[in-house]
Amino acid sequence: MPIRRLPPLRSLEAFMRVVRLGSARAAATELGLSPSALSRRIANLEDFVGKKLFTRAHQSMQLTDEGNGFYDSVAPHFDALAAAVEGQSENLSLLRLHLGVLPLFGGQRLFPRLRELRALHPRLHIDIDTGPHLLDRVGDTLDAAIVLMREPDESLHAVRLDHNRVHAICSKELAAELGPVPDRAKLAAQTFLVHIELPDSFTAWKEAMGLQGLDPAAIDHFDSGQLILEAAAQGLGIAIMHDDHFRRSHDPRLARLYDIEVESPYSYWFVCRPRALEQRPVRLFHEWLVNAGL
Repeated sequence: MPIRRLPPLRSLEAFMRVVRLGSARAAATELGLSPSALSRRIANLEDFVGKKLFTRAHQSMQLTDEGNGFYDSVAPHFDALAAAVEGQSENLSLLRLHLGVLPLFGGQRLFPRLRELRALHPRLHIDIDTGPHLLDRVGDTLDAAIVLMREPDESLHAVRLDHNRVHAICSKELAAELGPVPDRAKLAAQTFLVHIELPDSFTAWKEAMGLQGLDPAAIDHFDSGQLILEAAAQGLGIAIMHDDHFRRSHDPRLARLYDIEVESPYSYWFVCRPRALEQRPVRLFHEWLVNAGL
């Protein structure tokens, strides 16, 4: 059987990126191309198919009717080809995801549910990275990450996983000493334990308590939520943490100070580059995570 002539695959990939990202600039960034190089690839595809796929005006690209028809016809086959090549790459028995996870989320929320994921997708294996600067490494050394932050960058695909409350947490002994009502003088004599990447949590808590001017004896900063909880349990200070962390710790040594709801400025987010969702390991984990309700 004669082999049919195929369109230039790099041009076809550029076309798919522009359509799915909705922006020529975003597509060029994803592919590591200059805008002019991206435009040339699209032009090569238009020459091949003999159709005008986009209209161009003021540095924007909009699909023509013929472009829409071409996309609808080609997209399923493009995805099938990508999946087939992916399935034949490297180790045929494994799908591997490089995932960045904050240790506390991993220990409290992800790991207790991973057996469910393994049962659903036995070939999916996950390399876990709990190192620093997870967000900066998404799309480089990481396929995706679960991070704690305010709002994600618009260039990322992001799914919010929760909404949180801020709690002040300490040892039961210290909670008994401080009493049920906030006392500025007593709190000013305390050490507060704050995550180095979540400083606004302490600000939000102070404002909700009417303690905007509170100047504590010390503020100790940590880069690990798990260590903050342990320091609080050891009586080393008052931890400013999310309610979810406190609840899931099940640590009988800890107590919550005061019964006041404080909205957290931060949430957990799943983030990846938009193009990463075309990789089967990322797509499978993303779908499971959203449906699992972690």
